[in-house]
Amino acid sequence: MQKDLKPSAGLLTILAVISRFLPHPPNFTAVGGTALFGGSKLSRPLNYLLPIGIMLVTDYFLGFHKTMIYVYVSFMIAVFLGEKVLKGNPSVAKIGAISLTGSVIFFLITNFGSWQVGGLYPHTAAGLMESYVMGLPFLKWTVLGDMVYTVGFFKVYQLVENRKFLTAFDKTVNGWLS
Repeated sequence: MQKDLKPSAGLLTILAVISRFLPHPPNFTAVGGTALFGGSKLSRPLNYLLPIGIMLVTDYFLGFHKTMIYVYVSFMIAVFLGEKVLKGNPSVAKIGAISLTGSVIFFLITNFGSWQVGGLYPHTAAGLMESYVMGLPFLKWTVLGDMVYTVGFFKVYQLVENRKFLTAFDKTVNGWLS
């Protein structure tokens, strides 16, 4: 059993994905923030497996689509960013900057996927540009959702962790898993 396993971070990550099932503006979900937060607080390979597993389960209920691979790859990049840039106790400015980076990467990759396999746009440079222009209304919700959830997860986790509740929870669960 890994010594740095944080069940509390995993629990927060799982609970956050419930946002996919709740009514919300387009792309305003906790998944991007969950990937960044999980990348930072969970150990490998769980930090990569958990978001993909959750997406597969929720996509089963919400519907599979041709661009899933692009969505999943963008979330794996978000996990990587969280893992490499947001370890420890990052500042709000760093969290915000990486959250914005993750949102833009998601926008670029998923709109490219929509152009490539979605069948909505001609396979020309003009068609690619059209897919990005048509995606702009969704970008604002992605940025806002990622920012709110990412900053929120880190701040709530920091607040609760400072009270030592999570440390005790993590030790207890790790004891059960040993």
